[in-house]
Amino acid sequence: MTALPTPANPIRLLIVDDHFVVRIGLTSALNLEPDMQVIAEARNGKEAVTLFQKHRPDVVVMDYQLPELNGAEATAAIRAQSPDARVIVLSVYKGEEDVHRAVQAGASGYLPKSAEPRELVEAIRSIHNGGRYFPAAIAAALTQRQARGKLSEREQEVLVMIVRGRSNKEIAAALGISENTVKVHATKVFEKLNVADRLEAATAAIQRGIVHLQ
Repeated sequence: MTALPTPANPIRLLIVDDHFVVRIGLTSALNLEPDMQVIAEARNGKEAVTLFQKHRPDVVVMDYQLPELNGAEATAAIRAQSPDARVIVLSVYKGEEDVHRAVQAGASGYLPKSAEPRELVEAIRSIHNGGRYFPAAIAAALTQRQARGKLSEREQEVLVMIVRGRSNKEIAAALGISENTVKVHATKVFEKLNVADRLEAATAAIQRGIVHLQ
C-alpha cells in the first residue's frame, strides 16, 4: 500500500511540458499543495525518460504533444523500464484516439489542459494511491474508441491523405497501389468510422484525434 503523503513525505512529481510558462505554472501551483513537491521538469519526451530514471518520481504529469518523443511514446519508454511508474497525461488533445494511445502506453489518467487545478490535484492523489483517473468525457471517448473497428496501417495511411485533400489518383501514386485498391481501403475506413464520405471521414479523423493537423 502506498504511504500516505504528508508535508514530510510528499508526492514527488516530474512535470513534462515543452512550454516554459506551462511548466512554471504547473510547478508553482502544485508546490502550493502541502503534500506535493515538484522535483524535476522535462522539456521533451527523451528528457522525461532520463529524468524519471534519475529521480524516480511518484507521479509524472506528462504533456501529450512533445518534441523528441510524444507523451504516449515517453510514457511507454518509462513504463518499459519501470512497470510500476504512474503517469497522468495532461493535454489539449481530447480525441478518443489520443486517449487510447496514452492508455495503451500505460498512462493511469488523462486530463484536458482546460481542467480546473483542483481536478489535477485530485487526479494526482488518486493515481499516487494506485487508482486511475479519467473524467466522464474522456472515459466516454475511450469507450467509443474501443467499440470502433481498428484501422489497419494501410487504412491509416489512406485516411491521412484523405484529410490532406488528396484525390484517389494522388493517393494511389503516393502509396504505389491502384486507384481501385485505394477505393477499397477508403470504403473500409468509412465503415469503421461510421461516416458516409471523404468530408465526414476527414472531420471525424480530426475530431477523434486519429489525424492531427500540424
